Amino acid sequence: MEFPIFKTKIKGLTEKFDLTNPKERRRYFELKAGKEIAKIKDYFRKGNTFIAYLLGKKNSGKGTYSKMFAEIVDSQKIEHLSVGDMIRGVDQELKNKKKKKELTIFLEKNYRGGHSTKEITSLLTKRSTKTLLPTELILALLKREIGKKEKKTIFIDGFPRDLDQINFTLFFRDLIGYRDDPDLFVLIDVPERIIDERIKYRRVCPLCQTSRNLKLLPSSKIGYFQKKKEFYLICDNPNCQENKMIAKEGDEKGIKPIKKRLKKDEELISQALSLYGVSKVLLRNSIPRRLAGQYIDDYEITPEYYYQWNEKEKKAIIKTKPWLVLDNENQANYSLLPPPVVVSLIKQVSDILNL
Repeated sequence: MEFPIFKTKIKGLTEKFDLTNPKERRRYFELKAGKEIAKIKDYFRKGNTFIAYLLGKKNSGKGTYSKMFAEIVDSQKIEHLSVGDMIRGVDQELKNKKKKKELTIFLEKNYRGGHSTKEITSLLTKRSTKTLLPTELILALLKREIGKKEKKTIFIDGFPRDLDQINFTLFFRDLIGYRDDPDLFVLIDVPERIIDERIKYRRVCPLCQTSRNLKLLPSSKIGYFQKKKEFYLICDNPNCQENKMIAKEGDEKGIKPIKKRLKKDEELISQALSLYGVSKVLLRNSIPRRLAGQYIDDYEITPEYYYQWNEKEKKAIIKTKPWLVLDNENQANYSLLPPPVVVSLIKQVSDILNL
């Protein structure tokens, strides 16, 4: 699949931004997509909304991009709905007698499919991450979740998850009562090497579960093992106790355990691309190194962090360089920070809505 390269570089604009700083990030968006942001805000002010289905490989940035879109456009009018989080919430409800009864009553009234309510409850209780719940059940639970909220623009993350669920998305807005809403797919292309390194270098605080990345998102405090000549991250959560951050079990394997999942995600994106009658936003979070100077500014490239030990001062020195990765065709690419990808998202959504 070949996704188009989106240009964020503006001729004559020399101002540089620290895209990790919220104030500078907002200024960046005003300059790079201010007209489109104003149009979408006006669209929302008139009472309009839309539905977007996020499709991308695991760890491709679906939640990050949709939440940043909300941050920049209007966080009060936009909802990121994670199907995974929704199901985990249902797991907790099943442990509460009163909430379990309320859920059972809802399913008796709203679920339509090949399982009894008792069977559905059993499926939820005994489910595992390796098996998908029936599509009809997911639809009923999504309808319930959306019904709890006022009408908003919804970014749905985690549906569809299988090939037979793709066609349900074509009629989903009718099923939940958003009959006049435009709907669209947001398809995300990311080289598997990026996903692999996000997993391999992930570090988590064993106490507070704060997550960082040794290579891509370090904490502000770095430790060093003299004997092993290895650097490690120290949790800098002010409410924690400066624990050494560790890799999760299995992270050292990178994408190997999820290869089948990534293949399925790729098939889903390919099938969505082939559908007629629904608009598509195409996002890519990498750019060929040979084209970077024409399309993006240097500060939009994801930095790679590396470290040097200052023996005299007994502390680690943090350094950065542009993160260079190989794409699926072994071509050298730069990974992009989230803001330039979201600029592309904003402009494509504005075009799709004919604003």
